[in-house]
Parts: sequence; structure tokens; C-alpha cells
Amino acid sequence: MAVTDKIYVKNHRQIASQIDTRFPKSAFSGATLDILFTGDLSELDEATRDKVLDFSEDFLDCGCDSNPYCGHPERKFVKYLLDLRAQGLDPESMVDVMTQDYMVYAYPGDLYSFLDDAVRTLEAVEDLAEVDGRQEQAERATREKRELSR
Repeated sequence: MAVTDKIYVKNHRQIASQIDTRFPKSAFSGATLDILFTGDLSELDEATRDKVLDFSEDFLDCGCDSNPYCGHPERKFVKYLLDLRAQGLDPESMVDVMTQDYMVYAYPGDLYSFLDDAVRTLEAVEDLAEVDGRQEQAERATREKRELSR
């Protein structure tokens, strides 16, 4: 299961009540993306609307015909998570920042698992690059692994 499947809308019930529409709690489910991408958000209080619009602009904005179902929103969010980690934040702090930035949250344990999987993937890339004689790629994987592990 992808980490984006474990990202949830904060104050989900309150938001659903404000816009008088039911949608899943998962931020990246199809119905939730529909609401964020094409729904009428005028009934949301100003602070919530600003956070929802920030989320839409930062993650749902691409030129694909199949947007928001093209996979770019999920990839952008994963990059956002990796950038937070690169800033030295631990998973608990990452949750705090994503909640503050976009009114979404995850369980810290899910972020720990995501980061652990990322490190294991980079170890595999490192080993394969070395076997294939691609020293530059192996060194890059080593640097990125170190960045995630600190």
C-alpha cells in the first residue's frame, strides 16, 4: 500500500458537513480528489478553504488529460514528504507540518514505514548500480540513503 493511501483529511466530518457532501477520509481517494479538483468549496470557512486550495494548487496542478488521476498528485506528495525528511524532520514533526500546511495527516508509524521502505529501496539501487558498474548512480543512492537515515 502506498503512503499516499495513508494520508487523511483533518477535520473530515466538519468539512463534509460544511460543503454538504460525503467523501472518503483518505486525501488521495478518487472521490476526495474530485471534490478538491472540481467541487464547490465556497461553503468552507476561509481558513479551511485556503488550506484546501493550497493542497489543490501544490499537488493537483498538472496539465495531464486524466488529472487528477494521472499519478502526479501522489508523486508530488511523496516528494513533499521526502523534502520534509531532508529538512531533518522526524515523522512526528512531518505530520505536524503537513497538518499545518494542508490540513492532512498521517500516523507517524506509517511515515516511519515509508521512510524505512525508501531506505531499503535505495540500498537495492546502490547494490544494483555497483553490480552494473554505474558508480555515479551508486554514490548518489548512498548519499540519498544517508540523507533519509539521519
